[in-house]
Amino acid sequence: MTRRAIALVVVLACTGLAGGRAQAQTEGARGRPIVVASKPFAESYLLAEMFAQLLEHHGVSVTRVQGLGSTEVVFAAVRSGSVDVYPEYTGTGLTAVLNDQLAPEQRADPRAVFTHVSNAFASRFGVRWLPPLGFENTFAMAVRPDTAQQYGLRSLSDLSRARANLRAGFTADFIDRPDGLRGLRTSYSIDPASVQPLSPALKYQALASGSVDIIDGFSTDGLVARYQLVVLLDDRRFFPPYEAAAVLSARAAGQAEVVSALTLLSGKVSESTMRELNRRVEVDREDIAVVAASALRGLALVSAGDAAGPTGIAGASGLPGYLWQRRWALLTHTMRHLWLVALALTLGALVAVPLGLMLERFRRLAASVLSALGILQTIPSIALLAFMVPLLGIGMVPALVALWLYALLPMVRATYGGVRDADPDAVEAAEALGMTAVQLLINVRLPLAAPVIMAGVRTAAVITVGAATLAAFIGAGGLGEPIVTGLALADSRMVLSGALPAAALAVVVDGVLALVEQRLRPAHLRVSSPVDRP
Repeated sequence: MTRRAIALVVVLACTGLAGGRAQAQTEGARGRPIVVASKPFAESYLLAEMFAQLLEHHGVSVTRVQGLGSTEVVFAAVRSGSVDVYPEYTGTGLTAVLNDQLAPEQRADPRAVFTHVSNAFASRFGVRWLPPLGFENTFAMAVRPDTAQQYGLRSLSDLSRARANLRAGFTADFIDRPDGLRGLRTSYSIDPASVQPLSPALKYQALASGSVDIIDGFSTDGLVARYQLVVLLDDRRFFPPYEAAAVLSARAAGQAEVVSALTLLSGKVSESTMRELNRRVEVDREDIAVVAASALRGLALVSAGDAAGPTGIAGASGLPGYLWQRRWALLTHTMRHLWLVALALTLGALVAVPLGLMLERFRRLAASVLSALGILQTIPSIALLAFMVPLLGIGMVPALVALWLYALLPMVRATYGGVRDADPDAVEAAEALGMTAVQLLINVRLPLAAPVIMAGVRTAAVITVGAATLAAFIGAGGLGEPIVTGLALADSRMVLSGALPAAALAVVVDGVLALVEQRLRPAHLRVSSPVDRP
């Protein structure tokens, strides 16, 4: 009976969250805006922004969800209907999503690859590919000029001779892909001395500084020219074609105005044009929306007065000026972050405190339940968030469920321990006065346990504020959004514009809860000194 009661509490909470989301989706699916998403690297941000502005120019309402964590996350969101449009590459679709093998002559033919990928996506997933944008962005294995000269590196075949001496810095996505390091080990016998997972932009800095010797770049990256890197020839034609195109969910594919608007970009963007646009974002630090608007005007897809985008941040000098110019955006991010944290903590407390009280009454279950919650706490945040996407889509709801789960352990443990270890003398005296179990709990145990319970709430709050920054990887927004974007663009100011407010928010939230804790202390335990802060 007790086990069923505990399970019922958890199931009802999860069902309530998921049910609310399902109802909202059912009621608003037809009229909601088109959701345009990107993966966390500069070109994907830029193409997604071009898609969004072009749709808006044609009267389509758009919601932007930038920087979703990986191909798996964004494609799962497309399949679930949480995302409607995002930029993808045919080679990625072939190898990372479909995991299909083509004959060598087909694999080398861009048209054959596109035909296979578009047909397979439509038949297996109900997802549509629009005609390619006009350029390929294949993997470009890059080294420093001195490394190329030292080991005589011109092609990927040459790497087999120097593999034991080279330190690699690859994106996590590339390390596990069949068209990435796994395939290179088979086709070229490439096995670096060490492999370090790095973000798309930071790997260029690591290569330039000498921290690594080889990275997985892209042929249209603006940073290849900036650092004067040597791109090794794929002499065995291992990499398939990577033509960029817009990928549409079933809902978006059924809207003629969306298809017609985005098809206007097909065949219009050359490789040199894309490389120049990337350079403006990655090297010149121009605002993505400004560059996207400029590109659309240059392609004559919008008039000069449309898609102007924001004014950018060119006038900001240093971090203070940057933060000031982005103050309203930061305020929006902060409020969304605070709302996410507050809701997760509130829902967590509504489950954790009753569960802790229940465990104090049925102590034989305590070790098992706390162990289960402890195991849950060890699941990496990114993994848990990614797991939520196929179940709950992207945005606030999956992030809220993940944060709610992380908040449970500190509060359950504190409630259970605080009530269990309440002052024995006070409890014994209350029992001698004839108090019932309920009266004893309400009037003695809970007041005495309040400081311990609040300590658990404070711990959960600080954990939640930090973990909520990772929710940006599944489109939940908040202060993680500038952090994720800044990491993708190697923009330290943008990273700090999210990290500093998040740290300050954690301090403020902990301070407010410390005041609440002081107020909840029994009168004889209160001190006149200032509120304690860790």
